[in-house]
Amino acid sequence: QVQLVESGGGLVQAGGSLRLSCAASGRTFSSYAMGWFRQAPGKEREFVAAISRSGAVTNYADSVKGRFTISRDNAKNTVYLQMNSLKPEDTAVYYCAARLASYSGSIFLHNEYDYWGQGTQVTVSS
Repeated sequence: QVQLVESGGGLVQAGGSLRLSCAASGRTFSSYAMGWFRQAPGKEREFVAAISRSGAVTNYADSVKGRFTISRDNAKNTVYLQMNSLKPEDTAVYYCAARLASYSGSIFLHNEYDYWGQGTQVTVSS
């Protein structure tokens, strides 16, 4: 089992940057593919980015491609989401998630993840 704790959210103006972190407990962090999802009020949870166990493979939602970067440090049991050129439509609660299954096409689906953090609020003002 793994516990996930996100941090780094906050209020930022449009065009600004934030870096989210997700710290994982346990010694098997490198066994999990990791993902970031977000949920805005009144909307469904949506995929943002994912990274394979080694960090060699990443995928992004079209809406964040070129602006967000996912990375991980397995020695520190942490996954990051660097968010640049933020837009008001990026406002949401951001969640990190971990999955034991192999990295595959289902990484875009939130119900394919086994563990979730509590979320961190990101608010982008116009």
